[in-house]
Amino acid sequence: MEILWVLMALVMLGFVLLQISRRRRGAVGLVEPGHPDAADPANYGFAREEELDVRMPGPDQDLLDVLDLVQRTQDYRGAQQLLAGTEAEGERRWQRVQAFAGAASLELRQRPGGVGETPGGQWLRVWRAEAPKDAGGAAVQAEFLVQQAWRTATPGTDEFRIIMEEAKAACGTAALLAPGDPVPYIVELSVARGLGYSREEFEQLWLKILDRAPHHMGAHLAALQYWCEKWHGSRELAYSFAEAAAARAPRGSLLAAMPLFAVFEHLPEVNLVSGFYQSGVVTKAVHGALHAVHSAAPDDPTQAHVRHLLVFFLVRGERWAEAMNQLIFIDGHVGALPWTLSADPAAEFAVYRALAVAGYEANGGSPATLPH
Repeated sequence: MEILWVLMALVMLGFVLLQISRRRRGAVGLVEPGHPDAADPANYGFAREEELDVRMPGPDQDLLDVLDLVQRTQDYRGAQQLLAGTEAEGERRWQRVQAFAGAASLELRQRPGGVGETPGGQWLRVWRAEAPKDAGGAAVQAEFLVQQAWRTATPGTDEFRIIMEEAKAACGTAALLAPGDPVPYIVELSVARGLGYSREEFEQLWLKILDRAPHHMGAHLAALQYWCEKWHGSRELAYSFAEAAAARAPRGSLLAAMPLFAVFEHLPEVNLVSGFYQSGVVTKAVHGALHAVHSAAPDDPTQAHVRHLLVFFLVRGERWAEAMNQLIFIDGHVGALPWTLSADPAAEFAVYRALAVAGYEANGGSPATLPH
C-alpha cells in the first residue's frame, strides 16, 4: 500500500511540475513552470514548502515553545509542567503526549548513541528516573515505546513483540498513576493493534476509554485502525464503527467526520479518477466532515485533522473552492493524514495545494475572491 501511495504521489507531482490554469471556466490546463498564467500558492499567503511544519496538524504555540526548550536544554521539566497543566480528558493532552514521544523517538533515531556519545532523547530517560510517579512522563514513555516499535521493528517479529509488550506494561503503569486519564488507554489501542488483541480484549479496552472520554476524537481515530480490513477487522466493521460514532456524536463534535476516515482507510489501491471521489459514499462522508468542522469549536485541536483529510478528498473530487476554504485554516502545518503517509509530507501537501489553487483559478477564483 505504501508503495502505491508513493507511485500516486509521483504521478501527482508530475502534474504539479507542469501545472496550472488556463483562464477558461472549468479547465485546468498544463503550462511550463514560471509561465505568466501559472498559479502561485504564495499569492494566497500560503507558506513556502520548506516552511511547512511536519510535526503537528495545526498550531500549538505552547507546545512548540516547550519542545524547543526541552530539546535545546535537554531538561524535561518544561514538558512535565505543560502536561500537568493540560486537561486530562481533552484532545490536546493526547496530541502533546504524542508530540513529546515523537520528539524523543526522532532524537534517538538521529543520535542512537555509541562509545562516549549520549543517545538522543536522554531527557525522557531522566524524566522517568527522577519523577517515576509523574503521570505525564509515564504516558510519554508508553507512547515513545509504541512509536519505537512501529518505526524500528517489523510487525510479527520477536523484536516488535518485545517492544510492544514493554509498551503495554508502560501503559499499565501510566494508567495506575492517573486513573481518570484516558491517554494511557488510548496509547494501548496501538498496542492492541500491533499485538493482535482478540475482539473481546479490544472491546474491554475500548470500554475503559468510553468511561473516561466517550467523545474523544483521537481515541476513535486510533480505534478505527483496529477495525480496518488491513488489520483485525473488515471494511464493513470499520464503516459500522465510524458511522456509529458519528450517529452518537454530540452537537459540535468532530466525530461526525469519522466516516470520512473510514472511507480513506479503504480506498481502492489505485484510483486517480475523479468520478470515484464524486460517488455517493464519498460525497456523503465529505458532507458529514464539512458539517463537523463548521459546527466544531474554533479551538478544537482535532479540527485540523479533519480539514487536512478534507483537502485530499475535495481536491480529488475537483471541488476546488471548498478545498481552498479548508487550506486557509490549516496551511503551515502538515503533520496529519494523508500527508504523513508520504516520505515527504510537506511535498505531498504542496502538490495538493498547488492543484487546489490551479483548479480554483481555472474556475474564476483569485486571492481577492477567497474569504479569510
